[in-house]
Amino acid sequence: MNKLRSYIISHFSLLFLSIFLPLFSIASVIFLIKLATYTAIIQLTIWEMTKLYFFILPEILFYTLPITFFIAATLALFKLSTDNEIIVLFSLGIHPKFIIKTLLKPAMFLSALLIFDFFILFPHATVLSSNFVSYKKSEAKFNLSASEFGHSFGNWLLYVGNNNSDGTYGDVFLFNQNKKEEILIGAKRAEVINNAGILRLKLTDGEGYSYSKDKFSQINFDVMHINDTMTTDLTTYKTPLEYWLSEDRRENKIHMFITDILLSIFPMISLFLVASIGIVHVRHQKGRIYLYLFLGILLYYGATIGLQKVLMFYTIPLVSIVWLAATYFIYKKNIVSRF
Repeated sequence: MNKLRSYIISHFSLLFLSIFLPLFSIASVIFLIKLATYTAIIQLTIWEMTKLYFFILPEILFYTLPITFFIAATLALFKLSTDNEIIVLFSLGIHPKFIIKTLLKPAMFLSALLIFDFFILFPHATVLSSNFVSYKKSEAKFNLSASEFGHSFGNWLLYVGNNNSDGTYGDVFLFNQNKKEEILIGAKRAEVINNAGILRLKLTDGEGYSYSKDKFSQINFDVMHINDTMTTDLTTYKTPLEYWLSEDRRENKIHMFITDILLSIFPMISLFLVASIGIVHVRHQKGRIYLYLFLGILLYYGATIGLQKVLMFYTIPLVSIVWLAATYFIYKKNIVSRF
């Protein structure tokens, strides 16, 4: 029996890899095209694009692995059927439930991996990706260059006279106006400091003037920091549970949680359907396997996404129980009764 299990698993593994790699490549290309749209807003190096790709890797794996398992398991059984090996097994007294039990272990392992992926890895990757993009956007908002036009730096209007070779700026002037007073600051040298997403301007060797209706004041300084600056909206959390329970984008997280739970258990609760589609008698049954695969994925994913808008969390038990019962009925009618 162990050799028979290994034989079935080996067929499944080869098909799994041959299906997963193309799906993974296509999904990667789609997400990379999506990441490329960021370059219209921010400047990204090849290494930074690679970092963003690693951040979305858990999401790519999550949406490719369940479909890959369902297709690979079905095609593995279909191949054994077309080679008449399934008929030989049943003729020797092997019950169809043996095949279900054989595929149950990898299905359980994959479901556990998917739950770990979306519940643990996904929050970390999402927050890191969001904070990285916000960080780069904060830099893009303050991409200084010497020109005849000024720049905005928080509440300040900023003029840069020239760009130095060491990345600093020369002949810098800042102007701030409010109802009570106006402030003018000039410095020979300026440097932008980005500290954890907080932009600060370090001015060196300059003068400052403040004037209002009542008074006029002037100061000379060696070093001055302008702290009234733009800040990056960074997301922080301590545990994955805190991420899922937080109020930030609450509605989106609820729909994501429902969808991810149902997609995570899809490999386990679809084994009866896998057997029903994959096990065929070639001489008496016409194979419409690809149509059935498409309809199976479409029905499950459609029910998962469509019903949650009405049923919310009740979608999880309803879809899983109805799907399991319906596929078991098909399995009993088409497989157990015949083989």
